[in-house]
Amino acid sequence: MPLQNRVMPTGEIVADGGRGLMMGNRGCLHGPGRQLGVSRWRSQLWICCVLDWKGVRRDPMPPGRWTALFFLDEATALAAGHRPCAYCRRQDFLDFAEAWRTAQRLARRPWANEMDSVLHRERVGRLRRQLTHPAPAGELPDGVMIRAGGYTGLFLAGRLRPWSSRGYGAPAEAAWPGAVEVLTPPSTVAAIAAGYRPLVHPTALTGPPLPGGAPPGVRVHVPAAAAGPDARSGDRRQPVSRA
Repeated sequence: MPLQNRVMPTGEIVADGGRGLMMGNRGCLHGPGRQLGVSRWRSQLWICCVLDWKGVRRDPMPPGRWTALFFLDEATALAAGHRPCAYCRRQDFLDFAEAWRTAQRLARRPWANEMDSVLHRERVGRLRRQLTHPAPAGELPDGVMIRAGGYTGLFLAGRLRPWSSRGYGAPAEAAWPGAVEVLTPPSTVAAIAAGYRPLVHPTALTGPPLPGGAPPGVRVHVPAAAAGPDARSGDRRQPVSRA
């Protein structure tokens, strides 16, 4: 039976057996029975980590410790309100922070807690539900998550790739004359537009070839751990990060 530790682009945490490419955490969300309580975060530090860190293998729900959460890819994690981990993904964190600085026209690169504070205001509202915002599709960068035409998915090369816990579907045939609903927080969208390139699941590129190949605004990455027990919720051999 899968544990409740898979994160959707909406930020919801569900029980699902689908495999993912990345993990992260928001603090300890589970109790002694390995069941989630009411809280969906314990701090404003929501990070996105690599699956395998120096071969360390840990319980995804150690008693009284943090709860390991799993994502299809980084685009999913960013949409849910997470950011790159500054420990196990140091270079990605620095790239994200520098893109954030550029987008916000700051004099210096922001500290992690400064970005976390802004992201927390942008990702959840008073009712603890995900905050979304409208934007013209033509102004969005590749790698953000949107909801339009009855679909929720990855925006890539001007088209929407429907999201599922196992990968992306064929591009949705839809016209968006006005604004679409954007799930990715505004500051993260701005960082992506300023040059940060999210990691996306390889299924994002299946189907008819995109003009010019893979869009330059994203990276397609399949870590070696993706072929192993990386997303089997009950597997205590799960490789997870300390960060």
